[in-house]
Amino acid sequence: PELLFEDLIYDRESVDRFSIITSNYFTLEQSLSGVAEKTGAEFNFYYVPGSSINVFGVVRLVLPNSNASQTSLTRGQVFNKINGTGLTVDNYRSLLSADSYTLNLANYDDNNTADSSDDIINDNSEAITLTKSVYTENPVYSTKIINLEDDKVGYLMYNGFVNEFDTELNQAFGVFKAQNIDHLVLDLRYNPGGSVATAAALGSMITGDFNSQVFATLQYNEALQSNNYDYLFTSTLNNGTNINSLNLNKVYVLTSRASASSSEMIINSLKAYIDVVQIGDTTVGKSQASQIIYDSSNSEYQEYLTNYGSPELLFEDLIYDRESVDRFSIITSNYFVLEQSLSGVAEKTGAEFNFYYVPGSSINVFGIVRLVLPNSNASQTSLSRGQVFNKINGTGLTVDNYRSLLSADSYTLNLADYDDNNTADSSDDIINDNSEAITLTKSVYTENPVY
Repeated sequence: PELLFEDLIYDRESVDRFSIITSNYFTLEQSLSGVAEKTGAEFNFYYVPGSSINVFGVVRLVLPNSNASQTSLTRGQVFNKINGTGLTVDNYRSLLSADSYTLNLANYDDNNTADSSDDIINDNSEAITLTKSVYTENPVYSTKIINLEDDKVGYLMYNGFVNEFDTELNQAFGVFKAQNIDHLVLDLRYNPGGSVATAAALGSMITGDFNSQVFATLQYNEALQSNNYDYLFTSTLNNGTNINSLNLNKVYVLTSRASASSSEMIINSLKAYIDVVQIGDTTVGKSQASQIIYDSSNSEYQEYLTNYGSPELLFEDLIYDRESVDRFSIITSNYFVLEQSLSGVAEKTGAEFNFYYVPGSSINVFGIVRLVLPNSNASQTSLSRGQVFNKINGTGLTVDNYRSLLSADSYTLNLADYDDNNTADSSDDIINDNSEAITLTKSVYTENPVY
């Protein structure tokens, strides 16, 4: 299929530069959500001075809470070998593809001249071993407030337009807004792009004065004009959360040769409305959006829909004895979320609960905190194992509503006290309201089962 795919490409070098084929759509979809098997170290590669074959690497980034962050590796370090093998333009990618590898560090010697042609890469004895693991990358890499004379400058290094982290991006702008910054430096040097909707949201966070006006237009070819779509400046995220807008009329954007797609869209779209100062290298030049196309046929699926009305009804019709035999088979409209959950990755608050009937009721229930997962949203609150709650968002819990209340992206637990009336008989136990409330917010979380 790879050869067929390449045969269909029109002018790979200058027109269709970005279309790809993959044998593993799951890995592709995970990467678009910021989830991938990686060491957490990112590199740039350059030719060794005087050579058109040999290369050396420079550490570009070390991602937080990754395998690389647990080593002595730091940004700016140089290496010229992996596993003792000298790097060339032909082998460095394959050497980096291993699940584990060792960087052999080196020293860059400029010979105290401005002429790079006499520079030398010298071996040194230091070696650092890196190992890949499933890692969820928060693209909001760094935020800072810099006091510059009488002005406050907000700095944001943003490394990917990943809509699963729109909340974290909006929270960063909430800090900028609270600090009343005068200027914003948006660092997109290592941002290859991503979600157009997230780009529109980011543009809205920077400005805030152009709600419902066109941010960007997705334009198809002549045969698919009905699919054209306008992305608008907005005042809310997709989950309904209000956007923290800075109402700036100028933004400074740092770029590199790796800045692409939605990164370039931010520059080009905002230029029509505010002053955009671009600092850095010329960007990739990718103005095309992408769409994943799967190779499976949908004709049989459509036939089933005609007979059953929905895939859920068909699925249940195929189940043999749901109550006692086939109790665990399920159907889902989002296989990606299911596959992520099987890998320990899910959108969650990090709080887990058990539910019980309120004594004397067959309808009302209350919850008890079963676990608070480390490094989760819940772990940053005062929530602890064993706490009791009987309402969510002020609504009393029942067997019919508690699941839907917990399905929201953000919700507030109204805590309660369990009173056993100093008896062993649970029938006279009482759940009493108290005034404490704790708000939890979901985000993409990778759970280590070794709790």
